[in-house]
Parts: sequence; C-alpha cells; structure tokens
Amino acid sequence: MRPTVSLLFSHPAHFISLGFGSGLAPKAPGTVGSFVAWGIWALVFAWLPWPSEWALTAFLVLAFLLGSVCIARTGAALGEVDHGGIVWDEFVAVWLVLACLPATFVWQLAGVLVFRVFDIAKPWPIRQADARFKNGLGVMFDDVLAAGYTLLILLPLRNWLA
Repeated sequence: MRPTVSLLFSHPAHFISLGFGSGLAPKAPGTVGSFVAWGIWALVFAWLPWPSEWALTAFLVLAFLLGSVCIARTGAALGEVDHGGIVWDEFVAVWLVLACLPATFVWQLAGVLVFRVFDIAKPWPIRQADARFKNGLGVMFDDVLAAGYTLLILLPLRNWLA
C-alpha cells in the first residue's frame, strides 16, 4: 500500500513517520527524506543555541524513541513496518551525522551522501539487523548503524584534513 496524503494527516504518528510528507515522494523517498532532514537541520537545528552536547544528545535519543513508536504504528497501517515511505529513521540518522560534522556545505553534503550509500547498500551488520528486527525499533536501529558507518569514514577524514 502506498502512503497517501489522507494517511499522512490522519494521525500525528503518520505525519512524523512519513517525514512531514517527504515520504510520499513517488521515487526514492528515503533519499528525499534525507535531504529534507538536512534542510530542516540547516533551517532550524543549526541555529538553535544548544546549551550543551547533552541537550542535543537528549533530543536525538527522544527523536529515536518517538520514531520507534510512530514507525510501528505507521508500519501497521501500511502493512509493512519498514515501508519505503517511512523516512523518520533517515531524519534521525542524518541529524546524528550532521551533529558530528563541521557545519559547512561540503561536509554536510558528504555526510548525507555517504549515509545514503550505507543506508542503501546495507553492509554487515546493517543488513542482518534490518532482516532480523522487524519493528519500529529495528527500523530506527539499522539507520543509526548506517550513520555510524558514515561517521567512521568521515570523522577520521575530517581529523586528517584539519
């Protein structure tokens, strides 16, 4: 079942899971959602005066937990917990990557693109986690693993170039 605009607005969980509508993209909703997440980061989160890294970490943990619950509900409505239109997992993973990278266009573009490569390719253990955990938490978890791989590549590169 394809997500629809009426589903998007039928419950707050669907609005969140479907990435405020970006998951309704007819092609590559995960990539569209990742770039929308970057846009939200650039417009909102990058300008917030986070009092500490702890506040940002708490926000990301809460977004992860909220996503787990919302995705489970939307997945049940769509008949597939890891439906392609569910993109909140990409949102949180992209925000995690962007929080750890320099706030420049090139680094952030690299972060989103490298994340998409790992999210699509699903190397070990991402593919195993994706296949094993078929619930909202599992959907969120495999994207956090992809974010981890992204940071394993980009943070040493950042340090080497500094």
